[in-house]
Amino acid sequence: MRDEDKRFKESVLKNFFSSDGKLKRIPVQLKKKLIVLGFLVSKLEEGKSYKEREINDFIGNFHEDFATIRRECIVYALMSRDNQTYTVNPVEQWRNWETLS
Repeated sequence: MRDEDKRFKESVLKNFFSSDGKLKRIPVQLKKKLIVLGFLVSKLEEGKSYKEREINDFIGNFHEDFATIRRECIVYALMSRDNQTYTVNPVEQWRNWETLS
């Protein structure tokens, strides 16, 4: 990752997460949203299957709107869903924020 991208990512995380680790708000700008979603999903185990309740509880630790965040993780290919079971996709499949302007 380029130094410029690294600084941008750190800035986004600092601005959108409080000191206690809670997500203040869901970013509107796609590039920032992908950084925030990627940060959250990176705390889960890649390839492991999670029940919907587990994902809701996990996301709920960061933000109250777990349904929106869960749905966006699917939309941007950070996770896959099959019959209310969620799996973290390999990072290579995630929508890449670094290629956005």
